[in-house]
Amino acid sequence: MPLIIEGNVPSGWAERGNPRPLPAGSGTKGTECVSLALINNMPDAALEDTELQFFELLDTASDDVTVSLKLYSLSGIPRTDRGERRLNSFYFCMDDLWSQRFDGVIVTGTEPRQPDLRNEPYWSALANALDWAESHTFSTILSCLAAHAGVLHSDGIGRHPLSDKQFGVFDFSKPAAHRFTRGTAERVRFPHSRWNEVRAHELIACGYSVLTQSAEGGVDSFVKKKKQSLFLHFQGHPEYGAQTLLKEYRRDIRRFLKAERETYPSMPKGYFDAASARLLTDFRDAVWTERREELMEGFPEAAVATGLQNTWRSSAVSIYRNWLQYLVAKKAESSGLLPPVGSGDQRDDQPRGLISVVQSTLRHSSPILQRRPSGERNLTHRWLQSRKK
Repeated sequence: MPLIIEGNVPSGWAERGNPRPLPAGSGTKGTECVSLALINNMPDAALEDTELQFFELLDTASDDVTVSLKLYSLSGIPRTDRGERRLNSFYFCMDDLWSQRFDGVIVTGTEPRQPDLRNEPYWSALANALDWAESHTFSTILSCLAAHAGVLHSDGIGRHPLSDKQFGVFDFSKPAAHRFTRGTAERVRFPHSRWNEVRAHELIACGYSVLTQSAEGGVDSFVKKKKQSLFLHFQGHPEYGAQTLLKEYRRDIRRFLKAERETYPSMPKGYFDAASARLLTDFRDAVWTERREELMEGFPEAAVATGLQNTWRSSAVSIYRNWLQYLVAKKAESSGLLPPVGSGDQRDDQPRGLISVVQSTLRHSSPILQRRPSGERNLTHRWLQSRKK
């Protein structure tokens, strides 16, 4: 089913043949449709790319679920005039968010400027958004810096600085089964781009469940129920496109040549093939001692980009598909169509497939369904049959 944007559709998405606006205030009442808020806090240079990355991922993962999306951004994020114009054109004011309820919310990070996140100019607005999400959504996704802010705000877990940037595509194992990682391979790969980390033992001590981690990549994803919302945290970026890390690497090299950083950036791990790595190493050796921005004209971007592949796409789609199905199940539960998700011996953050929930309802609660209008019974039957295809 299509992704539907509430309000004006960003030009990049419309140009790809997806101009499906939802008039503001029209609502999404059916259980087969989920409403999402995307709080996009990325810097201006990455604002549009981040929109498209999440649009594409949600559109692919939605399958037969209609996803309605509304865009927001925190106040206090430094913006240029161009960034402000984009927000004014396609984003809703945060004041609009506080009085509403969404099935789910995604909160992105931004580029940190302070060692202590609580000293960032947007901290108060971010803390308010986290508090709001606990009581006004079924589930919340926090990405990268937002994940660090989330555990700091709710549990006082601080992040730890790394000696070098955690940069590249890393393999992760799954310590335990969970509904959000169902259908993924035994080992999953995801991109990371961060200077700090939160650690597994501190998360576990505060009641978080680690979903994916590795010795080299650290903790990748983890969950915890906070009031009414199941929070899914990513230290990495499942939404990234194939060339996103290349763009970040190029940006960091440019900063080095402009003397905005002291060291030449490390090459992202597990990302470039051998031929591309040689080209990039040759470029580094050529510009290492002569730091001038004009030297970026020789950066072999076109040659390197052709060999890049999104090796994490299937895992990202699986996790987001599971998340959307969880929202559908919670929405159906709240409307009385289904029994509580995670009932019985399973906690709300424990594995349980949406199909099994529906099947259980059909087996054990058929009198309830029979008393409902035929349209609702047929909707449930058609939905279940489509999931089996």
